[in-house]
Amino acid sequence: MAGSADFDLYRPSEEHDMLRDAIRSLAEAKIAPFAAAVDEEARFPQEALDALVSADLHAVHVPEEYGGAGADALATVIVIEEVARVCASSSLIPAVNKLGSLPVILSGSEDLKKKYLGPLANGDGMFSYCLSEPDAGSDAAGMKTKAVRDGDFWVLNGVKRWITNAGVSEYYTVMAVTDPEKRSKGISAFVVEKSDEGVSFGAPEKKLGIKGSPTREVYLDNVRIPADRMIGAEGTGFATAMKTLDHTRITIAAQALGIAQGALDYAKGYVQERKQFGKPIADFQGIQFMLADMAMKLEAARQLTYSAAAKSERGDGDLTFFGAAAKCFASDVAMEVTTDAVQLLGGYGYTRDYPVERMMRDAKITQIYEGTNQVQRIVMARNLP
Repeated sequence: MAGSADFDLYRPSEEHDMLRDAIRSLAEAKIAPFAAAVDEEARFPQEALDALVSADLHAVHVPEEYGGAGADALATVIVIEEVARVCASSSLIPAVNKLGSLPVILSGSEDLKKKYLGPLANGDGMFSYCLSEPDAGSDAAGMKTKAVRDGDFWVLNGVKRWITNAGVSEYYTVMAVTDPEKRSKGISAFVVEKSDEGVSFGAPEKKLGIKGSPTREVYLDNVRIPADRMIGAEGTGFATAMKTLDHTRITIAAQALGIAQGALDYAKGYVQERKQFGKPIADFQGIQFMLADMAMKLEAARQLTYSAAAKSERGDGDLTFFGAAAKCFASDVAMEVTTDAVQLLGGYGYTRDYPVERMMRDAKITQIYEGTNQVQRIVMARNLP
């Protein structure tokens, strides 16, 4: 039998616990009060961005050498989880800052890192990730956006769809075809700035949930950028994109955990207060069983997500499987837990006077973006440990 030293559990450290306390206090004081209005008005949660930037929690993953906090993967998960517990839209600020900038961290030149990671760490600009297109979703390698070399420049033309925080972010990691003959090996990655001539945005999508996080098309019309804005070598963009998702699917798992935890917390409090047949409905076994299942599945999802975060931090060889598994399992749990929370509140749960219907709507997207859960199962099957 293997000794305990061989059984590699990733336990949050005392520093992680302190971080959780800090981000939970901030989220409850400065983000939660605006969550319902952000959803109702479908507006960007500026209050959340201001609070996160002031506390240096908007992009904790940026390494210290570029002015960031240098937080590990679990710390980033904890930040996203705790913000999502009160407002899923706001949790996309730290989550998408990591998604958009990780290609630069993983594959960018030193000059590119210095140029873009510093402003991100300082809160001077957010980062978005442009992979999907109108006809290239799950089949991302089928993209049509092109980049053509012109001396010391690249000229980009195309449309990117479903871009989170588009129009708000200053910086965009854009995947584009540089050699159409090579399919995925003919795709390169670039940093495009919001201020670049030829960059424009579509109208915000009218969505079921995460209404406070703008989702828009990004239009690239003869966008001419310096050649040194290519991330990594020509033709490596798709590989960088997939490597990025191995790490960032864990942040979507974290978002799902937070949404589910918020719904469970609210439902727990409600059933202790709500009385029927002369006693709190929490005293009924049927209710107790629902809560037990919700808490059990949520804790299983948390352990899988934290384990995946540990693998992300170490760069383990089985990260692809665990990243997909964490995202898939946690998002399925979030959908189930939030749906059960609505059920526990009965008719009240179905109204916007209570937050669980918002949480249920927000949970749905975690099963879809950064690869649908059907795609996650394909990824897992191809990478069985």
